[in-house]
Amino acid sequence: MRKIILFAANGFIGESIIEYVNLYHLNFQIVAVSRNPISNLPNSIKQVIWDGKTKGKWVNELEGADLVINLAGKSVNCRYTKKNKAGIFASRLDSTRIIGEAIQDCKHKPACWINSASATIYTHSLENPNTEKDGIIGEGFSVNVCRAWEKQFFAFKDLPTRQILLRTTIVLGKNGGVYPVLKRLTRMGLGGKMGPGNQFISWIHIHDFCKAVFFLFENKQSSGIYNLGAPNPVRNTDFQTAFRKSLHTPYFINQPIWMLKLGALILGTETELILKSRYVLPENLTSEQFSFDFQTIESCLTNLTS
Repeated sequence: MRKIILFAANGFIGESIIEYVNLYHLNFQIVAVSRNPISNLPNSIKQVIWDGKTKGKWVNELEGADLVINLAGKSVNCRYTKKNKAGIFASRLDSTRIIGEAIQDCKHKPACWINSASATIYTHSLENPNTEKDGIIGEGFSVNVCRAWEKQFFAFKDLPTRQILLRTTIVLGKNGGVYPVLKRLTRMGLGGKMGPGNQFISWIHIHDFCKAVFFLFENKQSSGIYNLGAPNPVRNTDFQTAFRKSLHTPYFINQPIWMLKLGALILGTETELILKSRYVLPENLTSEQFSFDFQTIESCLTNLTS
């Protein structure tokens, strides 16, 4: 049986990967690594605790592993205070660094290492799509985090381990991330366009995220950087319209920028998550013939409300 070491296994995406493996009866032994104990894990899954920045007993699990998946990183859904900024940086760089060092120390190194990253590394774009080949890197705090994160990951490029970096877009799933928040806001009547409404939203259904992870692992030719997003990004106005239709919620108000800033302050988050136009296409995935099960936002949202 093949072995996966899954870091940050207690997060929305980590739990979804475990569920995906079990649902499709994939032949993997999973070692779930997290900062805190995870309840209700299947007995077949081994659980290991780490602190995300130093070596511990968890390093022994890497020996001879088939796949290492690192999803660790403090949520960016917060105010960008000095303390939070430091936490966002450290949680990503420290976890990636210590995993890389642990892999270097392995006698039998893992076959493949997949590391999380973010499509927010690209510039705000209203017209030109960002691909892995032609994407334009942006500026600002979030971009600087992404640059440093990717630099840390590829600092270990001389490993015999195949390395794959996931520039992930917004992941939509029933059990976590932004979807439950948007669902609640829409039902409250706050499902109108956000800000100008012309900003792009690049997204991916959680099922396709998990499917892509194992597709890239199984395809031994896959390595390097991949944009993880559906092939059909949509404008915010169209996204909100589709969201309302999926919930059969006809009433709504639009949310001008001043309202979004006030709401972000109350909720303890930043408007960048809403107002930045993320126009990202998965050129590398599609060129390798990956098949998305949810190609349109309508099909995605219909599935999530079923």
